[in-house]
Amino acid sequence: MEKTYFLTVFDPSGETLLNEKITTDSDEKAKELGRHRLLEQQYTKHSHRLVDDAGKLLLFER
Repeated sequence: MEKTYFLTVFDPSGETLLNEKITTDSDEKAKELGRHRLLEQQYTKHSHRLVDDAGKLLLFER
């Protein structure tokens, strides 16, 4: 069963740089896809979070 996840990236001023929906069948796959997207967009050093549709935090960097 597929779940929905949300990857959000912020710049230091608090502006949202990225807000994307990820749909996959597991938390581990969502984390893998989220990390890949952060690398691809060069946002690994920015504040970011990945949460599932229930609000469970899977990735977080401040």
